[in-house]
Amino acid sequence: MLFDLRSRRRKGAVKVIYASLALIMVVGLVGLGIGTGNSGGLLNAGGNGGSGNGNSTNDAQVTKALAAVRAHPTAANWANLMTVRYSAAGSSNDYNSTTGVYTAGGKTQLRGTVSAWQGYLRASAGKPTLNNSIIAARAYQALGQWADESVAWNYAAQAAPASERLNPDYCLALSSYAAKETTKGDLAATAALALTAKAQRLTQKSTLKSARTSPTTAQSDLATYC
Repeated sequence: MLFDLRSRRRKGAVKVIYASLALIMVVGLVGLGIGTGNSGGLLNAGGNGGSGNGNSTNDAQVTKALAAVRAHPTAANWANLMTVRYSAAGSSNDYNSTTGVYTAGGKTQLRGTVSAWQGYLRASAGKPTLNNSIIAARAYQALGQWADESVAWNYAAQAAPASERLNPDYCLALSSYAAKETTKGDLAATAALALTAKAQRLTQKSTLKSARTSPTTAQSDLATYC
C-alpha cells in the first residue's frame, strides 16, 4: 500500500483545503459541461452492442444492459451499463495485460463506459458512488483523457469516507498534473499530503513534485498507483 488509510487524525487539518478544492471542482465541472447531451447520443457514442471481437458472453451482457437503459434510464441501469462495458474492455480479446494495450474494440468499450458514466451522473443527480467514480476515472485514464479523469477522481474523493479519501485525492492530484491543471493538482496534493502518514510524507511529496513539473511522469504514476 502507498498510504496509511487508517489514520483519521488529520481530518480537521484539511477542512479548509477540501472546501477550496470542492469550489474549484464545481467550477470545473460546469465548464466541462458534464451530463449534457441526450440519452440517444450517450448510448450511440459507444456503439450499439459488443466490441466486434469480444467474447459472446461480454457482448450479450452489453446488449442486455443497453436494452435496459433504453427501456428505463435509471441510475442503476446506467451504472450497470458502465460496469459491463468496462469489464468487456478488459477482456482477454480486447486488452493485453502484459503490454497494457487495448484493441480498437476495447477502446470502443471504454468510450461506451465513459458515455454511460455521463448518463449515470445525470440520473444520479451528480452524486455517484465511490466505486462507479473509480471505474469512470480508470476508463478515462485508459483513453488518455486526463482532465476528465481528474473530474472523476474528484467525484471519488467526495464520495469516499474519511478513511478512504487519501488515494482518490492522490490520484486527483496526479491526473490534474497530467492534464496540466496545476492549481487543481496543487490543492489535491496538499489534501493528500495532509492525510499521509508522517513517515511516508517526504516520499510522496517528492513523487508529487516530480509529477507537477512533468505531465508524462504524472501519467506514468497514474498507471502505477491509480
